[in-house]
Amino acid sequence: MTTNTTTNPKASTVSTMNATTLTANPANPTAAPSTGAGTGHTETGRIDFAKSAPKVFRALVGFDAAAREGLDPALVELIKIRASHVNHCAYCLYLHTNDARKAGESEDRLHLVAVWREARHFFSEREQAALALTDAVTLIADGGLPDDVYAQAAAQFDEQELAHVLALILTINTWNRVALSTGKLAGTDQRG
Repeated sequence: MTTNTTTNPKASTVSTMNATTLTANPANPTAAPSTGAGTGHTETGRIDFAKSAPKVFRALVGFDAAAREGLDPALVELIKIRASHVNHCAYCLYLHTNDARKAGESEDRLHLVAVWREARHFFSEREQAALALTDAVTLIADGGLPDDVYAQAAAQFDEQELAHVLALILTINTWNRVALSTGKLAGTDQRG
């Protein structure tokens, strides 16, 4: 991989810390402050997903952690950032751009993820394949998963890696939908 983050020793620490933090606190460290003790609602008046469905929340945290296994932490954050752009999820975009910065990602690349096709020279072929797959799977209702996009990803990742990339795309799309449905506000997370 030809990015400036693949050899960053802090990158794996940040990803591990985030998964550990989420797993260790099933009361949802990503929840906006509650409007009242025990109400189960956030400051936006919508449910606090982690408090209202703690088993489901913990299952999603576990799915997310399993999906990341064996993947470059920089790639993980690029995928999460791209899906969050496509889904217009400011909450997740805020979290994952900050996580990427903490892992050593450059500001230039963070700014260009939204227009990665026009700035391909900032991203390796492997990253481009993952970003194209992220776009296609995130927008799957618009045109399915084109064979050429799948073939490009399959050429860059072995079967296990490809399965993990797909799982990661599925998890961030789920997290985006949880955040959007429950009215999560960007910048209210304790990690930010």
